[in-house]
Formats: sequence, structure tokens, C-alpha cells
Amino acid sequence: MTLGPLEKEMDIEQFDILEQKIERLVETIKQLRQEKESLAEKLQIQEERLSDLNSQIEELKASRDLAKKKVLSLLEKIEQVDL
Repeated sequence: MTLGPLEKEMDIEQFDILEQKIERLVETIKQLRQEKESLAEKLQIQEERLSDLNSQIEELKASRDLAKKKVLSLLEKIEQVDL
């Protein structure tokens, strides 16, 4: 069974279509990998910022607690003074 010129041309066209689809798929995969890498970097930056902000919050809480203790201590001293 031999293929005629029309059938050979159709086979070639099918391979061309397949090749184009594969090339688009490869390009899409490349773009998705780049996007994934970019998003991973952005996530890392945001996680670092979040960690820094959490540290600042803890420092502020500690400062607030210390100031509160000092104020309470001063209030107690004032109460001890007979006016």
C-alpha cells in the first residue's frame, strides 16, 4: 500500500501542525517556569518582610509592657506619698 502525493502532503501537514503545537507547549512551559520562579522570589521577599514586621511587633510589645510597668511603679510611688 503506497501513499499518493495528496496523502503524503496531508501526513506532512499533520506533522507540521504537531510540531507547531509542541513548540507552543514548550514556550508555554518556559513562561510558566519563569513566572513560577518570579513568584517564588516575591514570596520569599514577602516572607522576609513578614518576619521583620513580626519582630518589630514583638519589640513594640516589649517596650509597651516595660513602659506600662514603669508607669505603674511611678503611680505606686505617688500613692505612697502622703499629700
